[in-house]
Amino acid sequence: MNISAGLLAGGESRRMGKDKPTIVFHGKPLWQIQLDLLRKLYPAEIFLSARTDPGWRPRDVQFVRDVSPSRGPLSGLTASLDRIRTSHLLALAIDMPFMTQKYLKFLCHQIKPGCGVLPKIGSRAEPLAAIYPREASPEFRGALAGADFSLQTLTSRLIDAGKLRPIAVLDEEKKFFVNLNEPADVQSG
Repeated sequence: MNISAGLLAGGESRRMGKDKPTIVFHGKPLWQIQLDLLRKLYPAEIFLSARTDPGWRPRDVQFVRDVSPSRGPLSGLTASLDRIRTSHLLALAIDMPFMTQKYLKFLCHQIKPGCGVLPKIGSRAEPLAAIYPREASPEFRGALAGADFSLQTLTSRLIDAGKLRPIAVLDEEKKFFVNLNEPADVQSG
């Protein structure tokens, strides 16, 4: 597939109380679970978006520093979109370990030139497991320079501009989007 993949690992992990990428879940650190998943899609390139370059980053993964000042995932997505050499960026959050290769492949088959896909659960967008076209870069930079850093607002604008197509998440697929935000989430997972 001629896409780039971006693993978003720049969060501050306040609720978790420790760095999420290194949390062991089902016997592996989250960073390894997510990178293994992305590699199965054979992207043209893989980026790791974070505030600083972590020591655990594999050599075949390119580090992309979040655009400063940090505005959450918006900073990482903006920096990654500016670096891709392909037409689209598949974004995946570090703390979404229930995502599957089959679902991500499904999303990859839904993209079109200049248009990515955005899973939605009801009216709520899932922007951290979505595919963005390179053409969305100006809107990302504009949002970063503005006062509203919400990915919900930005993705809504991208849908209106025809640069993202919403994909309804089926009931049986909702589990793929569960985040690990607190220590209890890791224990119950």
